[in-house]
Amino acid sequence: MENAFFRLAFFRLRSLMALIGAGTRALRVAPLALAALLALPALLTAGAAHAAVPGQPVPWQASLQTPVTEVAHAMHDFHTLLLWIISVIVVFVAILLLIVIFRFNEKSNPNPSRFSHNSLLEVAWTVVPVLILVVIAVPSFRLLRQQLIIPASDITVKVTAHQWYWSYEYPEDQAGGFAFDSNIIPEDQLKEGQTRLLSVDNELVLPIGKTVRVQVTAADVIHAFAMPSFGLKIDAIPGRLNETWFKAEKEGIYYGQCSLICGQNHAYMPIAIRIVSEERYAQWLQEAKAQFASADDGRPASRFLAAR
Repeated sequence: MENAFFRLAFFRLRSLMALIGAGTRALRVAPLALAALLALPALLTAGAAHAAVPGQPVPWQASLQTPVTEVAHAMHDFHTLLLWIISVIVVFVAILLLIVIFRFNEKSNPNPSRFSHNSLLEVAWTVVPVLILVVIAVPSFRLLRQQLIIPASDITVKVTAHQWYWSYEYPEDQAGGFAFDSNIIPEDQLKEGQTRLLSVDNELVLPIGKTVRVQVTAADVIHAFAMPSFGLKIDAIPGRLNETWFKAEKEGIYYGQCSLICGQNHAYMPIAIRIVSEERYAQWLQEAKAQFASADDGRPASRFLAAR
């Protein structure tokens, strides 16, 4: 019994010494660690600003894709606010832990206080989290309202998800009256300038500076229509028509993907939206009417038509 007691005491003493040693090292590197934690939000939010290719992910990208719509800008601002708040909370809790470890251990504080209540402290740790939640809630509700209330639209496009491709329909009363399928370009058929797993044979073409209402549904299973640069993600559900909107601020090609696992080839149904000038869009509409003629079986032909 005595041997077992001494072995247990030795192991506990060794664990305590290791903890003290680790704490001492932590105090030496604490300033650097705190500086790194405080700099983390700035480093992450700078990633999007330095993205080389807007509209698609880039190697070593640590932040969100470059926003090109009003909603996407608001989402990025909210994301940055949350990142700063959580970074400050992490630093504050880390400092409290270090104080508790080194100031209130048995050696430094052999006669601990016996009190069990502190009214001021209890009020503080109740009120402060509530205030933090209020700070988070105000921009959160504002962003939800911005996303869910669709303004008067200039253009309406219907998107139908299939396993594993997308169909787009332009209404006839908006100079459209045609539809087409959009499929991924196989890797062995990619041409120069096209992106693996993102380029498609038929892009969704829309004009810059116009409010676009997007009506989304599915023909088979549940999918999700997502476009990160637009701050857009909405479920595509069979038998149900969901709606969202965007207003692009910059011309270019923007990529997204289905964001719900929808079967074997879920990873191979990308979304490509090309934003062009109003003049080029009007020209593309005329070309598309002639290009996307209905096939004999009633389905729209799926042929390549790029608005370059």
